[in-house]
Amino acid sequence: MAGKRKTTDQDLRAEILRLIQEPKYRPLDKIEIADALGYGAARRNEVRRVLRDLEQAGEIARIRKNRYVLPDAADLVTGTLSVHEAGYAFLTNEKPGQSDLFIAAENTGTAMHGDRVVARIIRGAEFSRARKPRAEGRVIRILTRANETIVGTLQQTRNFFYVVTDDPRLVHNIYVQPSSINGRQPRVGDKVVVRLEAWESRHVNPEGKIIELLGPRTAPGVDILSIIRKYHLPVEFPRAVLEETSAIPETVTADALDGREDLRRQFIVTIDPDDARDFDDAIHVQEIKGGWQLGVHIADVSAYVRPGSALDREAQRRGNSVYLPDRVIPMLPERLSNGVCSLNPHVDRLTHSVFLQFDRNGRMRQSRFARTVIRSAHRLTYKKAFAILKSPARDELGERLHTAWKLAALLRKKRFEYGSLDLDMPEVKVVVDKKGKPIRFERVENDESHQLIEEFMLAANEAVARELKNRGVPAIYRVHENPDPERLGEFCEFVLAHGIRVGDLTHRAELQKLLASIAGTAEEHPLKIGLLKSLKRARYATAPLGHYGLAKPNYTHFTSPIRRYADLEVHRALAERDLARRTSRAVPQLSAIADHISATERNAAEAEIDAVKMKKLEFFESQLEARDPQVFDAVVIDVRNYGLLIELPEILLTGLVHVSTLADDFYIFSPAQRRLVGRQRRRSFAVGDKLRAHVARVDQFKRQIDFAIADLRPDQNRTHRRRRK
Repeated sequence: MAGKRKTTDQDLRAEILRLIQEPKYRPLDKIEIADALGYGAARRNEVRRVLRDLEQAGEIARIRKNRYVLPDAADLVTGTLSVHEAGYAFLTNEKPGQSDLFIAAENTGTAMHGDRVVARIIRGAEFSRARKPRAEGRVIRILTRANETIVGTLQQTRNFFYVVTDDPRLVHNIYVQPSSINGRQPRVGDKVVVRLEAWESRHVNPEGKIIELLGPRTAPGVDILSIIRKYHLPVEFPRAVLEETSAIPETVTADALDGREDLRRQFIVTIDPDDARDFDDAIHVQEIKGGWQLGVHIADVSAYVRPGSALDREAQRRGNSVYLPDRVIPMLPERLSNGVCSLNPHVDRLTHSVFLQFDRNGRMRQSRFARTVIRSAHRLTYKKAFAILKSPARDELGERLHTAWKLAALLRKKRFEYGSLDLDMPEVKVVVDKKGKPIRFERVENDESHQLIEEFMLAANEAVARELKNRGVPAIYRVHENPDPERLGEFCEFVLAHGIRVGDLTHRAELQKLLASIAGTAEEHPLKIGLLKSLKRARYATAPLGHYGLAKPNYTHFTSPIRRYADLEVHRALAERDLARRTSRAVPQLSAIADHISATERNAAEAEIDAVKMKKLEFFESQLEARDPQVFDAVVIDVRNYGLLIELPEILLTGLVHVSTLADDFYIFSPAQRRLVGRQRRRSFAVGDKLRAHVARVDQFKRQIDFAIADLRPDQNRTHRRRRK
């Protein structure tokens, strides 16, 4: 019955689209459309449902008097709204290859950041008043609200209470009427969760109801709890999942070894961060005649998480693990993620292995895949592995690692020769105490130990993708599509504004040349971030579209099934490729899963970035309160007429040195040279200058930080002149 209804809906969709696409079509409402198609009153609900689905999909649009048209016919665009904290917005066009719309603040209506909306084009790109010509629009309808609830801080004026949202892109304060929650009355300064009420008019602020009280903003743990609520991250596992997990043996049983290749005598090691608790990949490398043999062994999560089980449904819902400064929100319960699935040393573990043979030139000659059992010989940290690689080999472990690096270095060299882009950037880890207070920062460099693991995981992912593609097995691929030339053109202007000459960046070789030229410079970090924003975002899909950034025609995610659902699905597809009757999911179902986990991945990434930024601001806020701010090395990354944008390389934090704090002289902005120049002393500040700076102001609401230069001395003549006046 369900199949019949689905077919009927598809036929009705086609009929409606055919009607609306007719040259002589005039806008009709839902009743008129039903009549035109010959659907009587008894079947009008079907027409209403399909019209609603078509509108939600952006294939048709509703105009005045609830009449339906094709979007292009009425200059309408459907997409997701990205609001800037200043109030204006951009609408990301859902049609491939179509440009985004600029939406002025007064034209956003009651739409909020992240909402899916319909906008009407009110000014073409040729009439744009902006420096970069872009069509301008006005939001006319909200299709889907991005947020039913928001997180923020309760504030009060003389007459009313309001909540300042944690996300500065939600530019409107929310009016509330505080009431007791669990016996406690919310107080000013509390973090709260607010359920939004219907917002009909832009002329008044939105209103909402406080539904959860998280606690005082400065109380330990409240900041991360607010991140968890803001991004709707699941904390507790359902009872059915925990019951299912508790039934799984903590050790590998004898019957689980049936049909598996025994690798327990192989010299296999794991290399992970110092504080890692879930180890899902292990390696072994040995030199053979004419080249190398690489074994990549990945935790066989699919042996424990069966399709359709409570565990599987919850893992799919979560999509991935989320890594916050003081905790991990895992995709799988800890009994699995840190226990039976984790490739801990000196214990038997079930794995899915990829065996690759390379010749002396780094070309892959042979690949093989097998369900296996391993017993890791060593659990190495990146720091320990790096120390071993930087010292002469003294034992078998040292010899094995040095051999592994010879192969990894060759693979890395070949990868960049084939056009891979070096988009790696250092990371900064926030170290917190038991109460979650940030106490220091650790910069994580992409050194040889990281590169070694990276190259082997890339090789395994590529080999699995090629195998699934060649076998025609339905699977989920990791795709990174070619960039939009227009976006690369905008990035080129951004590069030129930094005084760097570049060629046509639509050519991969020119991009590689640019990345090589800025390596190690002050411009590297901001320009790489600018490039990433101009490229399309990597996502999951059922079509093997290739990976632009890695320059690989075949690529998937296979190596992290403990923390990514995509990898678990790929494991299942690979395991069943030889079965006469596969139980793998159908392509439409896989496509829906791919879209869902792409969304959960984006959500997790934003939560992680937000949490780290929050902890960085908290660190500097505490320094201000202690009135003993630490002085940091800084570098100027941009110069504006209102001050210097600086970055602290040790922390990877950007802030502003406002021109008003440059008290040693009166500084004038030179646009041509992009520098500030002192009128009296002629001291200048330009991009690339190194400074010593300390925190001057922290704005937690706007997520902004201001710095002051540590070695400036006020101009005594200026002070004396002011007194005489």
